[in-house]
Amino acid sequence: MNTVQIIRVDETQWQALADDVVVGEADLSPRPDGRRFVSIDVWDDAAFAPLAAAMLAALPAPLRTLVAGEDTETAARWGRAGFVAERREWEYVLPTAGVDARPAPGVTVLPAGTADEAELRLLDREIRAEVAAASGWHTMPAEVRPGPRGDTLIDPSLYAVAVHEGRYAGLVRVVSRGRGPARIGLLAVRAAHQRQGLGRSLLAHALHTLHEAGTTTARAEVDQSRTAATALLEGLGAERTGHLLHLVHP
Repeated sequence: MNTVQIIRVDETQWQALADDVVVGEADLSPRPDGRRFVSIDVWDDAAFAPLAAAMLAALPAPLRTLVAGEDTETAARWGRAGFVAERREWEYVLPTAGVDARPAPGVTVLPAGTADEAELRLLDREIRAEVAAASGWHTMPAEVRPGPRGDTLIDPSLYAVAVHEGRYAGLVRVVSRGRGPARIGLLAVRAAHQRQGLGRSLLAHALHTLHEAGTTTARAEVDQSRTAATALLEGLGAERTGHLLHLVHP
């Protein structure tokens, strides 16, 4: 292949040309929380490195990308461009049928859309602060990051809440998209209320609610280091379907 020429098509897209033929493309995808994800598709392997170099030269750090866990070749390409592993997660599919939705003793689950919004926002902020101070947000799903000050909920109507000892103590967010699998976007419990069955109560409630609505499966992703979370999902019949590698150029 002749020398690759890189052209920036617009603010978010680059092309690699060889003999005036497009042999690769790169894209920037800004997220609402301010993080920037990049992707590269090439039809000639020699186009990958110059496309990556062009993006790194034009864009401020940090930049992130996602790679299928089994795609070691692509991960190695990003590694040669200076990207390092930030998070490794398991991908799961959960059946919604046959789940015992009875909450643990002393736990009450408020269905999505019924929680007091002010209390829900306070719970969300408390959980986010606890995660940030402990394992860190890199261990949480990709889209879960601190939002604008005072507005950290994606949509209050999507959250079911566990009440324990008179307090809002845990939450689960479920997103349904048409006829495809629903997604468990977030499941979290305040540190002081963990190991009381709140996580299982919330997840079982979410799966039962989906089943009642005619949804047969749900998707979820869990950081591979969070063994308690993986045990919870697998205890409710979740099947591991793959794994995903999150890379960052700091």
